[in-house]
Amino acid sequence: MLTLLRRGLLVLLAALPLFANAAPGAQQVVQQTVDSLLSDLKANKSAYKADPKQLYAALDRILGPVVDSEGIAKGVMTIKYSRQASPEQVKRFETVFKNSLMQFYGNALLEYDNQDIRVLPVTGKQDPDRTSVNMEIRDSKGTVYPVQYTMISQDGTWRLRNVIINGINIGKLFRDQFADSMQKNGNDLEKTIAGWDQVVANAKDAAKGQKGGDSAQ
Repeated sequence: MLTLLRRGLLVLLAALPLFANAAPGAQQVVQQTVDSLLSDLKANKSAYKADPKQLYAALDRILGPVVDSEGIAKGVMTIKYSRQASPEQVKRFETVFKNSLMQFYGNALLEYDNQDIRVLPVTGKQDPDRTSVNMEIRDSKGTVYPVQYTMISQDGTWRLRNVIINGINIGKLFRDQFADSMQKNGNDLEKTIAGWDQVVANAKDAAKGQKGGDSAQ
């Protein structure tokens, strides 16, 4: 299951930048964005493997603007914990969370090996503020892995709020990990924020056996 998660994350990494554009011409924008990102990876993969920090910086530059990191971070904390946090703590967790995502996705991206990525056509009536975008990734054996993104419109720009990869709800996975960490730390936000990198590492292992199609954020 962890392998499936990583494969799905490759799709996420390849496709995120395209969602800043509206639906018209989305297929073309997707292809251009995927080509651009994978071209950069091909040119710099050796350097990224030698120094992953370069990759994380590149991902922050490319993906940062189209990820609703504030919304995701607050969703992971949930109202139960965010309402007891100071604005400074919420902002700090957002920063820590975003950095951990870049590392989580970056490590998956380094495993990219020319998999076939396909964005499915958007069908039916769409909510102007929130929608789902479905994608598929096909490996060398022909196995297809579904990916679904929850996108929200912020000031006319589409940003990522959640992703479900082969049935694994990433938003729910991180929420559960945050709640578990808070419980282990005696509801100490400072300890939980400081140890979030390890929580993300634990989430990779938890993804092996967890499936969840229920909605997040």
